[in-house]
Amino acid sequence: MEFTKMHGLGNDFIVWFGHQELPSDASELAVRLCDRHFGVGADGLVYILPSEKADFRMRIINSDGSEAEQCGNAIRCAAKYVYDRKHISRERITIETLGAGVQQVELTVENGLVRLVKVDMGEPILEGLKIPATLDLDRVIHEPIEAGGSGFRFTAVSMGNPHCVIYVEDAPSFELAAWGPKLESHPLFPKKTNVEFATVRSRDHIEMRVWERGAGPTLACGTGACATLVASVLNGYSDRRAIVSLKGGDLDIEWNEDDNHVYMTGPAEIVYDGRLS
Repeated sequence: MEFTKMHGLGNDFIVWFGHQELPSDASELAVRLCDRHFGVGADGLVYILPSEKADFRMRIINSDGSEAEQCGNAIRCAAKYVYDRKHISRERITIETLGAGVQQVELTVENGLVRLVKVDMGEPILEGLKIPATLDLDRVIHEPIEAGGSGFRFTAVSMGNPHCVIYVEDAPSFELAAWGPKLESHPLFPKKTNVEFATVRSRDHIEMRVWERGAGPTLACGTGACATLVASVLNGYSDRRAIVSLKGGDLDIEWNEDDNHVYMTGPAEIVYDGRLS
């Protein structure tokens, strides 16, 4: 079983191409192979599959065996993989996702290799019950939430997967491991949630740290960066385009006013190829 190890700003994946469908043992494989001591080590598995609706279809299995509806870093990795490995020659491609439908992807190519990937992440979902959250509100903005005996204010956004954005004084030093797990499985989120802790440094610069649903702390989260930008606009903290700085690097995020779509631009890297015996 040949695989490729890739990452988007340090959010790393074991990438497989060539399967026709998601293997029946994908969850068990994810738990075993993503282990950083006894396996390959990764935040998740990415399967690039055939699609009847798009050029390719992507499925993502988290390191705990659960499936993610969408992943911004994974889709950039998938796009780079299919172009760099010559499975497609166009610089505009489409990738079908489980939770966000077919997404348009634009590649910036230098010397025959993808340098940057711009993804149309679609329209953010803001209605509480559709995120899903248990709050029947048109928009879930600056709402109270309690966890572990402490209170926070959160804004909820779905980018095909649920996000809970909380603003803190200094995101890089925030105790992510102490609060991420408690909020991920909070009763307000029936399908659990990704949790972002954000600090707005200026109208066009946000720092963010993420606790990913099913994976824990990761160096970056593309959908989380998109959700954080949307939440910041809804709260009046930022402009509609900003750099979101994660532990693994920066993403350029824009919530376009004309079409209501969120656009994410960032890199993806191939680390190495391997074979499982």
